[in-house]
Amino acid sequence: MRVFRFWLSALSITAVVLLTSGSLIADWPQWRGPNRDGKVTDASLPQTWPKALKEEWKIPVGIGHASPVVAGGRIYIFARQNDEEVLRCLDAATGKEIWKSGQAIAYEMHPAATGHGKGPKSTPVISQGKVYTFGISGVLSCHDAATGKLKWRREFSAQYPHTSPWFGTAMSPVVDNGLLIAHVGGQDKGALTAFDSETGEVKWSNDVDGPAYSSPMIVTLAGVRQIVNFTQKELVGVEAATGKLLWRLPAKSQYEENSVTAVSYKDTLIVSREGLGLSALRLVKQGSEIVPQEIWNNKENQMYLNSPVLQGNMLLGLSALKKGQFFAIDADTGKTLWQSPGRMGENAALLNLGDKFLLALTNEAKLIVVPMSKTEYAAAAEYTVAMSPTWAHPVVLGNRILIKDETTLSSLKIQ
Repeated sequence: MRVFRFWLSALSITAVVLLTSGSLIADWPQWRGPNRDGKVTDASLPQTWPKALKEEWKIPVGIGHASPVVAGGRIYIFARQNDEEVLRCLDAATGKEIWKSGQAIAYEMHPAATGHGKGPKSTPVISQGKVYTFGISGVLSCHDAATGKLKWRREFSAQYPHTSPWFGTAMSPVVDNGLLIAHVGGQDKGALTAFDSETGEVKWSNDVDGPAYSSPMIVTLAGVRQIVNFTQKELVGVEAATGKLLWRLPAKSQYEENSVTAVSYKDTLIVSREGLGLSALRLVKQGSEIVPQEIWNNKENQMYLNSPVLQGNMLLGLSALKKGQFFAIDADTGKTLWQSPGRMGENAALLNLGDKFLLALTNEAKLIVVPMSKTEYAAAAEYTVAMSPTWAHPVVLGNRILIKDETTLSSLKIQ
């Protein structure tokens, strides 16, 4: 028994050593990484960026905007192939398939979203040897990460007239203290819900509003551990342990498309709301209530689809203004530090590469490397990394970058 346990321990350690540069690669187990903030801590970066990136492998995986996630030297990718939503487990070094699990899922697209296809948009989350997926029609599933065996599955047609918002389920669930938290339901009616991560049993539910397209954050502010989440029409905070509503703010948009994940900075939340620009909110206790107070507001920049990243006290993002404009602002004051030229793209998935570079992948498959600066936008390198749209977030593994385009997943070597 002791030998067996030792072997398992050794296996779990060596599994995270990817054959890239002999380095130990951290897991990237959920939407925007371990802390949901887009910060990469283990990137192996060159002194000078090369003229081109080298493709190491590329495999067909299906359509969808779900980002790849990584744990224990394995990649998990969730996409649609024909009539099935398929979760795949791949060897991170070679791209070789280890297992796959598929389920037939019917889905009727909203006419305004046909260009994005029927593939899932929600990124899986890995926790305690399990991988959780949230399909485009709102089916929530749990698989064993080692074998692919289905542990439990939930769908919500009995509770709600619609099981996904207009343009398909996009919010990426989060795991916290044994709870899997997802906003289930659809347009005009749904509930932010906590499920037992082992069994799928509902532990609490808050039906404050229908789901939006952004993903929840877990923070401790005003002395309370809470889930901050955009809903269809509001920004809310609910107690993580019970689901109790703590506070709310209006967040109306023309097509009810709240898509930007909030960012936690010091004792504030930085959020973007349509027509209101960027705001820093401080949660203040007033008696038994928690009241969000606006600390600063910046209307020179307003995000639409992408979520920002922080480097020190600098917030970086892509504004929807001027047909896509990168920006940096002072997170303490809200002052704009710089803006790039316009027409950068409809969307850009952003990563903070170890405090040195901002990595931006636009939906037009342009990968842009920008040195961190408080004074100017000056790209150090730009690559075309696919021949089809790239809406999923990239993942950096040491000296490699995983890119999910319309139908394939590829591994590109930096150096």
